[in-house]
Amino acid sequence: MATTDLPQGRNGRDRGARTTSSTSAGTAPTRTTNRAVVAVKNVFVAESSTFYTILGVTLFLVVFGVVMVLSSSSVEQYAATHDFFGAASRQGLYAVLGVPLMLIVSRVPARLWRKWAMRLLGAALALQLLVYTPLGIDVQGNRNWIGIGSFTAQPSEVVKLGLVLGIGAIMYVKRDKLDDWKEVFIPVGIASLLSLGLVILGGDQGTAMIMLILVLGALYVGGARAKHLLVGVVAMAVLLPFVTMASSSRQVRISAWLSGCTDSNQYADLCWQPVHGMWALASGGVFGVGLGNSKAKWSWLPEADNDYIFAIIGEELGLIGAVVVLALFVVLAVSMIKVIRQSKDPFVKTVTGGILAWIIGQALVNIAVVLGLLPVLGVPLPLISAGGSALIMTLVAIGVVLSFARDLPGKNGPSGRDPLDGPTGRSTLNGTLR
Repeated sequence: MATTDLPQGRNGRDRGARTTSSTSAGTAPTRTTNRAVVAVKNVFVAESSTFYTILGVTLFLVVFGVVMVLSSSSVEQYAATHDFFGAASRQGLYAVLGVPLMLIVSRVPARLWRKWAMRLLGAALALQLLVYTPLGIDVQGNRNWIGIGSFTAQPSEVVKLGLVLGIGAIMYVKRDKLDDWKEVFIPVGIASLLSLGLVILGGDQGTAMIMLILVLGALYVGGARAKHLLVGVVAMAVLLPFVTMASSSRQVRISAWLSGCTDSNQYADLCWQPVHGMWALASGGVFGVGLGNSKAKWSWLPEADNDYIFAIIGEELGLIGAVVVLALFVVLAVSMIKVIRQSKDPFVKTVTGGILAWIIGQALVNIAVVLGLLPVLGVPLPLISAGGSALIMTLVAIGVVLSFARDLPGKNGPSGRDPLDGPTGRSTLNGTLR
């Protein structure tokens, strides 16, 4: 097919643009073609290896979680509703909603998260206040849920994300004043105390503990001075016993845990769950009894699909399965640390550090409870335990980290900028801001 070269125009476009002889009179400007090329290239641009590692581990844990929820809940679900798949179906639905939401969130640039951080925190706190209205419901003594018809949600999971974004925005604004503790700890303290206070007021000390870990992790990674953090940790250590002993049920639970559940009078009450959880974990041995063959899930272990799902993992998949789960959380942690190390943005560092402390800290607390190293706190295993609010908001938080990982320096070039971009951040193909 014959072709005709176009002459070079005033703006210095390449002479290589061609048109076919079958084209009607007049040719379309090459600007449109180049813009289309850039648009298509941006869709298929290669993300960083850290991005795909975080995404891959997250998706595996979500799928694994749905399988384990099915295995651990099928017996009790059938006894209650004559439907083996009730809890697993709901968990699968939450995953179907959460994973696309995570991918959508991963496309939001960091500057927008920073711009809307404080508004999101305010909205999350307003949502948490709903638990103290007629919409609020009690779940095992904790008033941290809202219910509208058959729909229930846990606003404190939203507060976690809002809090970490808010702390990130504060640390970004105060990045040049980190030596002055008043500049950092007063605004962070107000945001943290409001969030923690609203959760503790509802009686959910387990969630409050995770939020405390989140705050400390975000501040440490964000560059807060160690001596200032140490003062804060000491102050919280002094206040913690008073907060813990404010509830008689917590006092009894902690007392039973400290005694090692040696009192036979507590076996059928306070010690039933931790003792049977330990028995389930121990009975798995090295290789486990096989997927679906747990005995503890036959109404012997309360919350087998939620707080104590790690015990079922250990029983059915053995030490090997438990170690694999731990290894996956380690990989997730290392990948997030890479995001922190490779980014120069204080907001990105702080938020990623807080989310890392949130997810990995919560996983370690859950596993420690199953192992008997901590008293029962009612904290689920992230991405694996049954529960829609926790799963969806954890996936959204990971989506935020993925949005940071997409723009890591060195992804496409030495500075992280696409090689087709000019020195001012403008595309050399179409002359418009990327």
